[in-house]
Amino acid sequence: MIKVSDQAKAKAIQLMTEDGFNPAEDYIRVGVKSGGCSGLEYVLGFDNQKTDTDQIFEDNDVKIIVEKKSILYLAGTILEYSGGLNGKGFVFNNPNASRTCGCGESFSL
Repeated sequence: MIKVSDQAKAKAIQLMTEDGFNPAEDYIRVGVKSGGCSGLEYVLGFDNQKTDTDQIFEDNDVKIIVEKKSILYLAGTILEYSGGLNGKGFVFNNPNASRTCGCGESFSL
């Protein structure tokens, strides 16, 4: 469903630990909501709760939780991390997006 690159895994584990989450048990919550300059924008955060409308995926030893209404928008997406001076942070490489904005935080299908 969603793949996690090695760089994204390392950064997520670091940030989860700094925020008091347990990377072995807690989740990266990924979703989509209306907004942004292209119509839809990505949502990313950490969570330790699962609801009835969530689905859990695991890749590269990272647990990802996605609300069911966002799954179709995110199928096949690779979560990557780009650091350094020109880095953008977490980046969604989404094969379903037909158009993205310049910052990469929003898209349309």
